[in-house]
Order: sequence, then C-alpha cells, then structure tokens
Amino acid sequence: MLMVYPHPELQFTHILPYGAVLHERGVQFVVFSRNATAMRLLLYKSVDDTEPSEIIDFDRETDRWGDIWSIFVPGVSAGQLYHFQAEGPYDPSRGLLFDGRARLIDPYAKALAGTFQAAHDGIVRPPKCVVVDDQFNWEGDRHLRRDLSETIIYEMHVKGFTGSETSGVKNPGTYAGVVEKIPYLKSLGVTAVELMPVHEFPIMDMMTGEKANRTNYWGYDTMAFFAPHRGYAATKEPGGQVREFKEMVKALHQAGIEVILDVVFNHTCEGNEMGPILSFKGLENPVYYMLANGGSHYKNYSGCGNTVNGNHPIVREMIFHSLRHWVHNYHVDGFRFDLASILSRDRNGNLVPNPPLVEAIAEDPLLADTKIIAEAWDAAGAYQVGSFANLRWAEWNGRYRDDIRSYWRGDPGKLGALATRLAGSSDLYQPGGRQPYHSINFITSHDGFPMNDLVSYNDKHNDANGENNRDGDNHNISYNYGVEGPTRRRSIEKTRVRQIKNMMATLLLSQGVPMVLMGDECRRTQGGNNNAYCQDNETSYMNWKLVEKNADMRRFVKALIAFRRDQPTVRQKHFLSGKGTGRRGLYDVNWYSALGTAVTWDAAEGSLTCVLAAPDKSNDPHGVGRDVLLVMNATASPAQFILPPVAKATSWRMFVDTAAEPPADVYPDLNGPRPPASGKFVMPERSMRVYVAAR
Repeated sequence: MLMVYPHPELQFTHILPYGAVLHERGVQFVVFSRNATAMRLLLYKSVDDTEPSEIIDFDRETDRWGDIWSIFVPGVSAGQLYHFQAEGPYDPSRGLLFDGRARLIDPYAKALAGTFQAAHDGIVRPPKCVVVDDQFNWEGDRHLRRDLSETIIYEMHVKGFTGSETSGVKNPGTYAGVVEKIPYLKSLGVTAVELMPVHEFPIMDMMTGEKANRTNYWGYDTMAFFAPHRGYAATKEPGGQVREFKEMVKALHQAGIEVILDVVFNHTCEGNEMGPILSFKGLENPVYYMLANGGSHYKNYSGCGNTVNGNHPIVREMIFHSLRHWVHNYHVDGFRFDLASILSRDRNGNLVPNPPLVEAIAEDPLLADTKIIAEAWDAAGAYQVGSFANLRWAEWNGRYRDDIRSYWRGDPGKLGALATRLAGSSDLYQPGGRQPYHSINFITSHDGFPMNDLVSYNDKHNDANGENNRDGDNHNISYNYGVEGPTRRRSIEKTRVRQIKNMMATLLLSQGVPMVLMGDECRRTQGGNNNAYCQDNETSYMNWKLVEKNADMRRFVKALIAFRRDQPTVRQKHFLSGKGTGRRGLYDVNWYSALGTAVTWDAAEGSLTCVLAAPDKSNDPHGVGRDVLLVMNATASPAQFILPPVAKATSWRMFVDTAAEPPADVYPDLNGPRPPASGKFVMPERSMRVYVAAR
C-alpha cells in the first residue's frame, strides 16, 4: 500500500504491514509466528541496557489474529528500542526452536542500535530494534530511470571506499563519507554505484569453528532485511543511519548516479543448528529456512550454514516488502541478488522452472522502475548464466569474466570466445529473446583479485584470513609475468600496466553493461588476497594515494567511460547480426584475422581485428555513432597486421593504444594518429589499438 503525506515534498512511503508501525498516538507492533504459544514485547530506555525497562505481554485472545500477533502501545514514539520474545515448543527434530528467554530481532525492524551484549546467563542479546519515522524531505528526488543499456556500474564497499585515512574525508567509512567523494565518482563518469551489502549484519562473523570471531567486512550475513547497517553511519544516534542513508541516495541522484544494492536473500547470520537464535529461528524456524532430516538440520545451498526458504509464501511476502521498502522509502534504483539461483529453488531445495519468487519480483508493479540483476548461480552447483528467469532480469556474466581473462592471458584457442563476449554474449542471451544489456560484463568484482592483482599474482595469498590459505577460488585465470607480487623490474611492470589497459578497454568497449570494481581505475591491490571477506583494514580499503600515483591509468579509464557514454556503437540495444549496413560493404560487425583475411576461429593464434559499424538512425536517432576499429594482439610476440579492405576507405583516428606511453595511450578528443597509409603495421605483444572513424 502507498500513502501520500500531506506535504508533497515528502512524497510516497511504502507502509509495511508488520514490524513497528508508527501512529500519531503510539506504535502498533506486529509479528508473524504460527507455533508460538505466547509473545512478549521488550522495551528499552537505552542501547546500553541489558534488561528491558518494560515487558508487555500479548493477549492470545485479543492480540492474535490467525498467525499474526499485533498490539498497540500508546505513548511510544520514534526512537523507541525493542525486542520480541516468543514462547513455544522446543523440538529440534521438528525444526521448532522456541526459547522464551531469547531476545529476538523483529524481522521487519527498520533500524538496529547498539551491539551484541555479553552476559553470564547464556542469553544472546543482539542489537536492539528501533522504531523509525520514515518521513524525509526528498526535495522532489525520483528514480533516475537510466536505460540499462546506457549504464556503467561501479561496484564498491561503503566503508572501504573512504575507510582509509588517505581518503581525507570528515567521516571516513560512512554513508556521509561516500557523499564527500561524489565529485570523484562523477569525474570518473560512472552512472551507477552497486553497493556491497548494506542490510544490517553482525559486525563480527556469527560462524562457529575456525571462522568464529572473524570480522564480517563484506556483510554477506544479513540479520535485518529492512534496516541500513548501523556501522556505516557517521551519527551514533539510534536510527540515525536511516536519514544518513537517504541523504546519501539523494546526493548521488543529484549527481546523476543511480544506487543499486547487493542484497542477500539466500541465507542469514543465524547459521546452522549450531548457530545462535537471533530472530527468524526463534519466531518460526521451519517457515524461514529450508530444513532437512525432518527439521533437525539446515539445507545449505548458500555455503553459509543455512538457506532462506524464499519460495514459502510468508518469506516471499517479506522479500517483496523489503524490496519495496528500499525502492519507495530509500529511492534505490535497483538490486543485485547474491546467489540468486537459490531463489529458483522450491521449499525442498529443487530447482524449478518459472519459480514464483523470481517471476513475481520481475512482475511486481512497485518495482517496475528498478534494475534487477542476478548472480545466476549458487554454492550447491546451480549455474544459470544465460537462462535465469525472464526478460526483466539481467545477470552477472561469469562467462565474460573467464573468457576475457583467458584471452588476454594468452591462452590458445580463445578467439571465438573473445568475439562472442565482445559482441554481447549472444550465445547466452539471444536464444531466450534477451538483448546484450542483459549481460552485466565484468572482469573483476569484490569476489576475487582486483585488476592489479590479476596481473601480479599466479596464486592466491589468503593467509591473513586465518584459514591456512584454503579459502578463496583457486581458478583465478591470472598471471604474474615473472614475479609473484610487487616488483621493480620495469619490463614486468610495463607488461602489467599494458594488460590492465587491455582488459579495461575490452570491458568498456564490449556490448552489454560494464561493471568496474572500486579502485581498479587506480590499481588498488589486496596484496594477493582473493577472498578479503574478513579484512576490515587497508587490504580492502581504497588507497586514495593511488589515485594520484596512477593518475595516467585513471585518465585512461575516464576516457573510455566518456567514449562509451557518447558512442552508441559500443552499447547497442540489439544483438549484432553480421548483416550489411549498405555502406561500403560493411556489416554491423566485421571480423578479420591479423592479415585482414577471414578468421580461423579455432586457431591457436591470439590476434583479431574487428570493425563495428555505427548503428543506423533507428537505433541512433541523434546520429552521433561512429564506426570503431578494434585491433588486438594477445600473443607474447609482436604481430604484423594488415587492415582489411573494408576498413581502408575510412578516415580513422586513433583513440587507444595500450602499448604507448601516456599521454599517447589514449586520445580523449579522438584526434590521435592515423593508421599508416599502407594499412600495414606491427602490433607490439599484448597490446590493443582502437581507431574511430571521422563523423
């Protein structure tokens, strides 16, 4: 339901049916539990209180409606701190884990305050829920509604972006800190930030065993799907993170930058049968989680101890309300769903066609303005890249990542894969009637090596994680070019810089939607750690000294982003067909060998020439598109190139030359040297050139 406030500037608010519903004279507290025999509301005066100041019992006769417990408490207002407490059967063999002593987080809590409190009575005391007033003056802010085909995503961690003392911001590691760095994001040219999880999560990992007490830096361990993480707020006022998050979104929108949230609806921080009872377990464990062995164990398709029962009607409703809450109360522009294949599993864990939750998210009218992106796999072997759901869903293209890494590393037989990925991955998306923009292209992400480490390490170096280097992926498709890690050898450093430029140019000139990882534009490093989930320190933070140290790389990336935004030729909305354009024998995409002849696609060689014709006026009504010539040599030796006849009649100017020293590596004004009149030239090893036709 939508409600219009009397003041137009406050705009729309999505009113939740559960949780703490604020009224003029008090608060209605509403919670679902089917098997509870009694329910209590615990009220606190301070975040430091270990015991409630008031305990209010729900009346089974008057305060229970079906499976909903609902009580109105007069005189309570925004800022009130609370927990729920549920009595009921404790029978693990049936999955029932009621504990009348447990302090339970409201599944619909809009904010949490405080920390986990130590006590000697064996009762876990999680952060307290906060009653929140959603009113906020958005000053006319609306979703930016940028077309997905025109989007350039920057994946970033809220704390890591400004957490380093080198950031120079007033409020490092916070939503407010992000606001201070908006001029940097705007100067880079990205159109959207994809924020790693901001739903509330325990600051310390709730896992048991050898992972116990690790810092939960990444945040993929949700404990409240409606609440922005309190640890990223500069203000320490209970609930203050709500306003601060909204201020960040509003400021990003004012800069023309959309906000996409990485959401984790596949598991929670409560873990398996050995984990704590914090919320869902203590209210209705068999509903919220997929259980096995009659209910005594948790199915684990997430690799994190439990699996959220997303296709149960109660849980499905909660997920919908969470998404709507973030869209209409926080104005976020879209979501990236972590391990989204889990959402395709039924209550028994089986992958099903047309899963209700996935279909309903795509069809929900309140989410119609949003971008929805799937990580189309899970930890139990499901891999649905290219086949996830319907036309509303875009996907992280893991095949793109692997094929581009392999080609530029020099792996043989990758020409066909390179061409397919450059052209938008039609093999994956066209059979289902989808388009290039359904492919979210990336080479690096938070999960794995950043770009600098991809060209600096053959192997992962995760010893700091405390798991004897067993964690993290072993299949990195990386190469160190002679030395493991940092080096002063100029020849190796030169190759590494060139390879970063090759991959960045490929990423930003491919059909589809590019995603750049935070700091790749200035060679951020994690010291070879490819699984920095617990590194809340300089290993993971953006080192702002690198922005100036590697200013040439940043200039290179900025020029590519600006070119992509200006040129529809490299971000077309429909798949290239290989058909003629009626101009000088050009097809919309033209492939040639290094010698300008037909390509032998299964050859071991690593050289390729591509001519992209500007889209016709039906796809480019402003007529700004230009023909683009891509010349690539991924081999370890120089290679002779001859321009194909179809390209010789065009007046070309160089845009990119990854083998050249700055500033000749990129010409932002598209006024670089012309190709030799003979059409013959030698491409250095591991290099790429991009030419652009005159208008």
